[in-house]
Amino acid sequence: MTILANDGISALGVSTLESKGFNVLTTTVAQEQLPNYINDKKISALLVRSATKVTKEVIDQCPNLKLIGRGGIGLDNIDVSYAEKKGIKVINTPEASSSSVAELAFAHLLSGVRFLYDANRNMPLDGDRQFKKLKKDYASGMELRNKTLGIFGFGRIGQETAKIALGFGMKVIYFDPSVPEKSITFSFFDEQSVKFNFESRSKEEVLRNSDFISIHVPAQKEYTINKDDFKVMKNGVGIVNTARGGAIDEVALVTELDNGKVSFAGLDVFESEPTPEIRILMHPNISLSPHIGGSTIEAQNRIGMELATQIIDIFKA
Repeated sequence: MTILANDGISALGVSTLESKGFNVLTTTVAQEQLPNYINDKKISALLVRSATKVTKEVIDQCPNLKLIGRGGIGLDNIDVSYAEKKGIKVINTPEASSSSVAELAFAHLLSGVRFLYDANRNMPLDGDRQFKKLKKDYASGMELRNKTLGIFGFGRIGQETAKIALGFGMKVIYFDPSVPEKSITFSFFDEQSVKFNFESRSKEEVLRNSDFISIHVPAQKEYTINKDDFKVMKNGVGIVNTARGGAIDEVALVTELDNGKVSFAGLDVFESEPTPEIRILMHPNISLSPHIGGSTIEAQNRIGMELATQIIDIFKA
């Protein structure tokens, strides 16, 4: 059986699958050439991440597909209902990258409160000539301890983000109607653990009381944070989005950054991805990364192993 990992898969995942007799191809095929390649190579399983779109048209043109796997949590780039209607198994890896995405959210948050996103631009340019000026410019940073983090979306990634926030000594509140309450066990290196109980607040309460906001929602038809929501927020709020492009109204975000309502933003995902708007890319108060939330060595190994294990269980049972 031949598998195409079109957006890549870890070497550990490849070796695990090959040890069970699967042929794994890691060629990256352009979207428009994908159906022809799948049919020519007699591919039975297609593994993707966020780059490849598995649409109804792709599914219809590939009658030999038996499985579609998504390395990650979201399945919004796969027409899941249509695939399953055609008898194609759809799998994903809901737990593998949660810690990596949560850590990136905090990387952006830390970058924001200490101006690292701007310092890293200006130090190479002016650090040798204007060191004292830059030191003064970046001297009004904030601590995270005792601040309130509002989390939108309290699934696995939102919960991992909450754990990190608790470790920083932050207060955590969240909004997620699908998770009305949740208990989180925070485990330490020495096998001790502490349990925290949370209840979902109203959207307005989270907006009004958060010093910082971190977004961890699945794909939505409407903005999670729209232009009216900014009016409810605290002055000087910081916002991080490592979830989905389109979760924030980026036009409104730029406006609120310009007028100081929002002090900084951290964005790993973008409305017009993979071609983010220039106003976003060039804005001096935005910390940027190119959709790398789950892109750590550890997460990729876990993703590869989760996909491999599920495929082996399905086809070798």
